[in-house]
Amino acid sequence: MSGKWSVQILVAAAQGPIRFTELERGIEGISRRMLTLTLRNLERDGLVTRTVHPTVPPKVEYELTPVARELHETLLRLTGWAEHNRVYIAEARAAYDAEHQPELLDA
Repeated sequence: MSGKWSVQILVAAAQGPIRFTELERGIEGISRRMLTLTLRNLERDGLVTRTVHPTVPPKVEYELTPVARELHETLLRLTGWAEHNRVYIAEARAAYDAEHQPELLDA
C-alpha cells in the first residue's frame, strides 16, 4: 500500500461498504483511473474486498477487510498523536530554525 489516495480510501470506507461513485465524489482531486488503480492495489494487498451485486446496472461495493480495519485504527491513533503534539512540533521547529537560521542563509 502506498500513497495518499490509499489512506483516503481507507478512511472513506471505514464506515462500511462504499460504492465507487461515492469514493469518487468524496476524494477531492482523484481521477477515475487513479481511483480504479488504487482500489485494485488495495484489493490485491488484501485491504479491501470488491463485491459485485447482480443488478442492472451492476452495483459494486468496496469494504475494508479486518486487517484494513486494524490499519484504520492505527491511522486514527497516529493522527490523534499528531494533533495532540502539533503545538510542540511547531515550537520545536521554530526553536531549531532560530538556532540554525545563519546556516540556512549561508547555504
